[in-house]
Amino acid sequence: MKNTSLSKSRYTKYCQCPKALWLNVNKPDEATVDPGVEARFAEGNVVGDLAMGLFGDYVEVTAHAADGRLDLGAMIERTRKEMERGTEVICEASFSYRDGAGSNYCAVDILRKTAGGWAIYEVKSTTSHVADVAAMSDELVGKVEKYAIDIAFQKWVLEQCGVKVTATYLVTLNSDYVRQGELNLQQLFNIIDMKELVANEYLKVPALQCSAHTTLQGDEPQTALGIQCTKPYECAFWNYCTRLVGLDLANDKTTVFDLYRMNAKKKFELFGKGKVTFEDVRNDKLNAKQQMQVECTLNNTEYINKQGIQDFLDKVTYPLYFLDFETMQQVLPQFDGTRPYQQITFQYSLHYIEQAGGELKHTAFLAPSDGTDPRRALAEALCRDIPQGACVMAYNDPFEKGRIKEMAEAYPDLAAHLMNIHGNIIDLLIPFRDGHCYTPAMGGSFSIKSVLPALFPDDDELNYHNLNPLVQNGGHAMTIFPQIRDMEPEKAAEAREALLAYCHLDTLAMVRVWEKLKELSNDDK
Repeated sequence: MKNTSLSKSRYTKYCQCPKALWLNVNKPDEATVDPGVEARFAEGNVVGDLAMGLFGDYVEVTAHAADGRLDLGAMIERTRKEMERGTEVICEASFSYRDGAGSNYCAVDILRKTAGGWAIYEVKSTTSHVADVAAMSDELVGKVEKYAIDIAFQKWVLEQCGVKVTATYLVTLNSDYVRQGELNLQQLFNIIDMKELVANEYLKVPALQCSAHTTLQGDEPQTALGIQCTKPYECAFWNYCTRLVGLDLANDKTTVFDLYRMNAKKKFELFGKGKVTFEDVRNDKLNAKQQMQVECTLNNTEYINKQGIQDFLDKVTYPLYFLDFETMQQVLPQFDGTRPYQQITFQYSLHYIEQAGGELKHTAFLAPSDGTDPRRALAEALCRDIPQGACVMAYNDPFEKGRIKEMAEAYPDLAAHLMNIHGNIIDLLIPFRDGHCYTPAMGGSFSIKSVLPALFPDDDELNYHNLNPLVQNGGHAMTIFPQIRDMEPEKAAEAREALLAYCHLDTLAMVRVWEKLKELSNDDK
């Protein structure tokens, strides 16, 4: 018999795409597991656990069966007993309601007793800087309103179970909170009244949950690709569904989904009109870079604007430094002076040339793996290694500039030197972003991970896949550094060496790209 029960996560998945729900239940192996999504799920658990203490003492009703899975029956019974006792705050409060369509279950992150009933608090690891929906920008409203679907389902289930829901709230991290000393939960979290947003969704729940049950009882839905594949969440079944319509997007970079900086809505509109390949859109209204991408790909040619490249190179002076940072992102601020989700710089690599025609040299910094704040030592080392007035090159420089500015704000005694470095940074991305150099192998992307293999397809020295598998991309670096303190010495040493090798390649890659640009600007062929 098919499992047609609905949880709040299944319900929200149905609201985004009925097919995604069906696949999640019936073909879960077809999902593409995104390490980033897994990491955010783990982050959400940490934030949720901390938020339990937001209103003081609480009772958590989580229970597990012998096989380790959640014991939903026990959790529902514990919830009932705690409510009868008048417990003020119940965490993971669990409820189940069955109607003619099927069973509906939810666990409320925080259920708080009020004068006339109970208030629902849904905890998310996202951030907001204000708690009043009326004061939010349209962008922020769009960010939080997607959670109204989830909360509305919870409210409906509880009220079908006879529970009076008096208020509904979303609990987010406060992006303006700066840690000083112990975490202050009241300042760390924003509590957003979702009354109006939930009211818009609540009336839809009876019909939608019924349709969701019907979907699960039937065969696989035939749903066309559309904006629901990406909003409000990236769908884990994207690869599966695109394969069904004959697309191999992992290997074929000549479809509308690869067009440079075209928004998703427009891509799906073109696809819906049967315009799938570059040939199909060749005569459509595209911007200059998209047109260049299409023509270079279809004609198998490269585009080189020598003058544009030379104008960029003319800005370069000596001594010349190539800088790359590695960071870790702490959901909950661990160090004084830091905010939720702040990027904490723990490593840099520097390749440098002191004078024209001079020798290429290298130095690096990697903070101790002892859990202490790495920023001060790194900032001091950076000021020692890069003299004031030096030309500094980064790739996609807002990232490096942002970290330097944060360190300057944190350490006023180093601010003058740090901001001098900040002011002398040149972005190596510019000649590619501005369309002065393009080859079909770039696949519509100007990230260095796309540009490098396109310019150096057979250079093993510049192949990230030849690095230690522990650290072959920035995500690996971000994840592994905070874990090193808990590793055995031999494994910790290996991880640190892998970090050094990865960051070294990042700046060596910039050197080689810069050298290639010089070669292209002087190429008379």
